Parts: sequence; C-alpha cells; structure tokens
Amino acid sequence: MSAKTDPTQLSSFLSYVTPSPTSPWGTYLSQVDRVIPYLGHLGKWAETLKRPKRALIVDVPIEMDDGSVRHFEGFRVQHNLSRGPGKGGVRYHPDVTLEEVMALSAWMTVKCAAVNLPYGGAKGGIRVDPKQLSQKELEKMTRRYTSEIGIIIGPQRDIPAPDVNTNGQIMAG
Repeated sequence: MSAKTDPTQLSSFLSYVTPSPTSPWGTYLSQVDRVIPYLGHLGKWAETLKRPKRALIVDVPIEMDDGSVRHFEGFRVQHNLSRGPGKGGVRYHPDVTLEEVMALSAWMTVKCAAVNLPYGGAKGGIRVDPKQLSQKELEKMTRRYTSEIGIIIGPQRDIPAPDVNTNGQIMAG
C-alpha cells in the first residue's frame, strides 16, 4: 500500500472481504443463504449470486466554485450481467459505501430477473452531501464520475440512471 492510499478505500475493500452481518452486503448474503434450500437444482448458482462481477472505486476530483479542488470517493458495482447490460442508479449521499452499493447492485440483479427484464444488476454512488454543492459543482461531479467509470459503462455494458439525490438534470451533467 502506498503512502497516498486513502484509508477509506482500504476499509471499503475489507468490508467486502469480511462483511458485517448487519451491513447491507452482509444482509444480502444472509438472504441468499436463506433461499438456497428452495432453489433446487439452481442452488448450484448461489455462489455466483454472492460475488459481484466487478467493483470499481474511483477518485472524483472537482474544482469548486471558489477555485479549490475537492476529492470525492465514487463507486460503480456491476453485480451480474448474464441477462444483459447492468442497470442501476447512481446515488449521491455522504454515507454511501462500497458495501451498500454492492448490496444494491445485487438487489437490482434480483429485481430485474424477477420481472424478466433483459438487464443485469448494477449500482453506483459518490460519497458527497449534494446539498453542500452548487448546481455547477454537481454537474462537474457527474461529468468527472462518468469519465472515471467510462471504462465499464455504455449501452451494451452498463446503463447508469438517477437514484438518491440525483435526477435527470444532474445525470445529464
């Protein structure tokens, strides 16, 4: 680990490796374990449901209206893409974590499959209090976040959408 590694990134990663049973990801894993007996021959896929396909942690630096530069932590998790491109919102919230985004992406997988949509589950987030940013700063944040996760999104791979504290205008950035 380099001297410049953000300790919150390390704790985010470790929460995936050893989730708390009461955390969103721990709760999701417990839910999968509880349904295994009812899955019959499909139970062999339970381990797949417990592993996100991809999790990306990104630095989102933006120039603020006052000329200073602030860094925000962003996430994009693609849980399962076997039914089609990932589909899921991007939330802006001061308490968003990798573990929460992982759980939400997994629940998107289940929701899309339950109603037979041709999408997989994905979710994203930026740890920020959007009420503390101007509209211009929010637009810069969205553009930078999109640029940072651009290597894993697109119409055939993953389609971000509005979620908590975001809307069509913010997402259009």
